[in-house]
Amino acid sequence: MLSTAFIAQLEAQVQELSATAAQQLRPLSSLQLNAKPTPTSWSVLECLEHLNRYSCFYNPALARALQSAPAAAPHQVGFSWLGRKSYDTVKPENVKPQKTIKYMNPVGSQLTGEVVEEFLQHQTQLLELLAAARTVELNRKAVRVEFFRLLKLRLGEALQFVVAHEQRHVQQALRAAQAAQHLAGPAVLVV
Repeated sequence: MLSTAFIAQLEAQVQELSATAAQQLRPLSSLQLNAKPTPTSWSVLECLEHLNRYSCFYNPALARALQSAPAAAPHQVGFSWLGRKSYDTVKPENVKPQKTIKYMNPVGSQLTGEVVEEFLQHQTQLLELLAAARTVELNRKAVRVEFFRLLKLRLGEALQFVVAHEQRHVQQALRAAQAAQHLAGPAVLVV
């Protein structure tokens, strides 16, 4: 895919994630935000806190990679084996449960609605990073993999990984919100 179309697609996906969080998750009551569909699943806030923890790693890493990336005209975005495998693991269509690293697991954390606001701030930062990525070389290995820092993803791969990971967990948060709809709080339409 041409880099300009690739970035435009990711920007649209991040804008959709932001709108979903603002319109469907932010209005939920504290009880609904913290409700778990099952004892072993995550609540809405746990899903978003997990993403916030990843954003605290990847947003600065992407910013550093973008600062050092050479300028480039529109080009085809390529994917390595590692990039494809990373994406396939987190893409929303992959329904296979994945284990997370202990320090990225928010279970047992004391979470409030501020988690939603932080998530929205991270989305604004990500949109700024994507805007900066429009004119740079996306096929350069530049972003360390969070859980195994000896490996690096190409800049385009890392951007796609981050957005897909967010899509996956926002969908999970929506399922948790839907399960919590019967709890006290304002009515929220979850689609």
